[in-house]
Amino acid sequence: MCDRYCANETTVASQPHPAATPERAPLRSNSFREYYEALFAAHGPQHWWPGRTSFEVIVGAILVQNTSWTNVEPAIERLRREKLLTPRAIECVSLPRLEKLIHSSGYFRQKAKKLKAFVKFLRDEYQGSIAKMARAETQTLRPQLLAIHGIGPETADSILLYAVGHPVFVVDAYARRILERHGHQLHFVRDGKSRPLNYEEIRQLFERELPRDPRLYNEFHALIVQTGKRYCRPKNPICGGCPLKTFLPNEIAGPTSLTEAPSTISPSSTSLTSSNSSASVPA
Repeated sequence: MCDRYCANETTVASQPHPAATPERAPLRSNSFREYYEALFAAHGPQHWWPGRTSFEVIVGAILVQNTSWTNVEPAIERLRREKLLTPRAIECVSLPRLEKLIHSSGYFRQKAKKLKAFVKFLRDEYQGSIAKMARAETQTLRPQLLAIHGIGPETADSILLYAVGHPVFVVDAYARRILERHGHQLHFVRDGKSRPLNYEEIRQLFERELPRDPRLYNEFHALIVQTGKRYCRPKNPICGGCPLKTFLPNEIAGPTSLTEAPSTISPSSTSLTSSNSSASVPA
């Protein structure tokens, strides 16, 4: 099987990183434009995603599910040291050895199977080539990724955006929290009954409001996560120092705002723990 696996690895370094340029595409929605401009002015470019190749980004997106990026970094480094950061190498390595190498990322048995499932998909559908996969239409590739064992919407969209540069916005708990706190109604009402918008509906909201530019999606999502980690916390949010303070509804901007300054956060340590096979995205 491994001898028939023809993997062509696409390196991230060979392509312009979508967050590596300070140019910013114009936004069509006033509120989203104001959010983006305020966050970019405060935080600057985020240079996401850490990874030397597109395949390494994909591995990171799978390993960072339900954990922090600091737990993933040692696993990535061990795989790199053992020369296992190619699709063919992941398919050929034994499952017990792979589990041992990625142990620090947590849920290592499940994640090893997910990595194996991804490289099998890559071989079966795209002859082991990340470059061929990247050329697929988004409406074709996204359902294919979602059909892979252990790949949920956030992981699939992280792969699409950060590994192969497709214009798909990554939604996470930070995005929902920031929008809700700043007055966006993320509920759908029908026949007098209300339910929260699901992942797909919020993703479509961002994609309707923004130009379909992967560089912009990359930067905006990274800025949202940075803001969620530093200011818009689930408990005890630091509204007083947040770049989005001026957009808060009056009842929130008043007595509940805190003013203490956040501690410095290392880019490699910012991450989102999420469920349902979603990615915890590193800054």
